[in-house]
Amino acid sequence: MVAHKKVAVLLSGGVDSSVAVFLLKKQGYDVVAVTGKMFCSEASELVVRNAKHVAQALGVEHFVCDVSTSFKEHVIDYFENSYRVGQTPNPCIVCNKKIKWGEIYNFAINALGVDYVATGHYADIRSENGIYKLFPAKDNLKDQLYYLFELNQEQLSKTLFPLAAYEKNQIRQIAIENNLPSKSSKESQDICFIPKPMSTKKYLFEKFKENKGDFVLKSSGKKLGSHNGAWQYTVGQRKGIGIAYSEPLYVLNVDVLKNIVYVGLKDELFSKSLSVKELFFQSQMIMKNFEADVKVRYNMPKMRAYISQTELGYNIEFQEPVSAVTKGQALVIYDKEDGHLIAGGWI
Repeated sequence: MVAHKKVAVLLSGGVDSSVAVFLLKKQGYDVVAVTGKMFCSEASELVVRNAKHVAQALGVEHFVCDVSTSFKEHVIDYFENSYRVGQTPNPCIVCNKKIKWGEIYNFAINALGVDYVATGHYADIRSENGIYKLFPAKDNLKDQLYYLFELNQEQLSKTLFPLAAYEKNQIRQIAIENNLPSKSSKESQDICFIPKPMSTKKYLFEKFKENKGDFVLKSSGKKLGSHNGAWQYTVGQRKGIGIAYSEPLYVLNVDVLKNIVYVGLKDELFSKSLSVKELFFQSQMIMKNFEADVKVRYNMPKMRAYISQTELGYNIEFQEPVSAVTKGQALVIYDKEDGHLIAGGWI
């Protein structure tokens, strides 16, 4: 029975979080909604207004948690500094840890006194012998385990993911059938603090300005052309290089100190191993040597690998070469049998 159990849904006003509120109310929870005000802008104010409209339509109390200071420090500054040192950041993972399951989670648990926090993420939490594990959601295309690897046992024990058993088209249909204000809302954009039509490249250009540097063919050291700033490029990138060559060129490495972008052929992107300084084990059952499935970025298939502990951290040896391993991205490890999330770390 969930009667009298109180849950705070992190409500953005989009279709996923709106249906999360609807489903939890239907299940008998005492539901309130919390919207994080991430930054001071019209776009952020619009999110708050949309969320309030949804909360009113669903008959739940709505709270706004101003996390703009923390968001600037932990997410925006991290995002900019990563590019500044030649890394490719993953702000969604950091936001989940520091903001959603950081300041907003603490506000909901401590100030509002809720039993659980819920979101519209596509993931499935299961308790096995008192240990909480994250399993893939029903919708493989929307599965978001990759972004949740830094959640700990206490947070998982107090988190609900009501969309776990649904596919996206079912969620959209629930919104339509129940005339939710978000029924026709578009998918949320990748980087919430860079509103369209602004692109990441334009955003960074405004921050770092033009800084002329060289494209260099990594295999020979030959200069092939010039660019306006190494921070614009990431490993694996093909579009936007703008160099005429006998074969398509890809970014292989970025040296921001020398302002050099090293390019080469597609075959040169592949590697069979990498190292990470530390891994965060979600169940706290630390393993030293084991075989598992691994992702080095969100939008890639899982790759089988052998993980071994070393004096400096962990070494990951893949069965098959992996393309475009990128500094600053997350490496996430899944159980090879049932797909639950084992651990994660930063490349």
